[in-house]
Amino acid sequence: MLRSKAFSLLKPIPLMFGQSNLASKCIHPAIASHGHRCHRRSPVDYRQKYKTYSCSVGGGTISASHMKVMAEDLPGVLILDIGGTHGVLENLAALLKKHFHLITMKEFLENKKEMSKKIQSVFVFECRPTIDQELLESLPNLKVIGNSGVGVDHLDLKMISNFGVKVTNTPHAVADPTADMAMTLMLASARRLVEGCQIAVSPDTKCFAVDWLGVEVTRATLGIIGMGSIGYKVAQRARAFNMKILYHNRNQRRKEEEEAVGAHYCEKMEDLLQQSDFVMLVVNLTPETHKLIGKKELGLMKPTATLINISRGAVIDQDALVEALQKKIIRAAALDVTHPEPLPRDHPLLKLNNIIITPHIGTATVQAIRMMAEEAIANILAVLNGQPIPSEVFPK
Repeated sequence: MLRSKAFSLLKPIPLMFGQSNLASKCIHPAIASHGHRCHRRSPVDYRQKYKTYSCSVGGGTISASHMKVMAEDLPGVLILDIGGTHGVLENLAALLKKHFHLITMKEFLENKKEMSKKIQSVFVFECRPTIDQELLESLPNLKVIGNSGVGVDHLDLKMISNFGVKVTNTPHAVADPTADMAMTLMLASARRLVEGCQIAVSPDTKCFAVDWLGVEVTRATLGIIGMGSIGYKVAQRARAFNMKILYHNRNQRRKEEEEAVGAHYCEKMEDLLQQSDFVMLVVNLTPETHKLIGKKELGLMKPTATLINISRGAVIDQDALVEALQKKIIRAAALDVTHPEPLPRDHPLLKLNNIIITPHIGTATVQAIRMMAEEAIANILAVLNGQPIPSEVFPK
């Protein structure tokens, strides 16, 4: 329901024939005048310029000179770049252009005086552009930073809030693909899929060893640390494998939610670690969760257990993980995230054969990337129009 409300902001406002200033009602609400004002920010004047075509409304004809807004009159959004290694994907840039005047970082730096007045939002894609104090000080009309993705550990929320700027994220778009990735890592690690593929395609392989074995996921115990929306979706999927599901969270879920997936609450994380065959990390990176899993926690796990991380790399003490894998304190690890990303090419984790590392691809699907952009756009438009914000992130 929340997502549908968010995306409803993308729909044009219906027209009533005979209204005053009718042309302004034919355009997207993002460029209509709004009453939203942020502390220490200047108000924005959305005056429109129009090109010519015709539109019939309620039996009357409106000149196109009152309808189509020029790109430069749309609210400005700052992005790092379009395309290339780090820029916004071109199809997402086309989506953004329907609602905003796109301004790349290069264009902004080449003409700061003029561009700084136009920019009212920043679209953060793959943690870029970097939001620092210097950038915030140079954008007097900035109202909102729309982050594409759920994690915001790359944003200094308190500093941004001090500038009167709101921050939003996209929790609804990321939940399903990330939960899918979690199951992918668990199954691949359990059945030694990557290692098996290498054996199967190697030119040196003459036969398949009969003692090359994995472990089963079905009926195993899964311990989920962090039972938010993604963690809960992991539990839903795990139930199909008849897994016993334990979870540790700051707050216990409602009884009916637990029963729906057959989950059992562990007040102490230590209890979950000792009982689980697979330990899944699904937490936000905060000062409290930094190196949440270290030498002590790894030592509590079963020697046959697998550690899976789909949250942030810094949630694990990687030096302790290297030791645990080398000494067989735990069976294996499967990581979609590391710290840093990518790891240095000589990092010891890359030399182990009981680990799977993927390049932070939890949301790397065609559908998820577009849904995140749509959700981010809906958030930004809500802020610019002074409407309720579907997914606002607040500093703690």
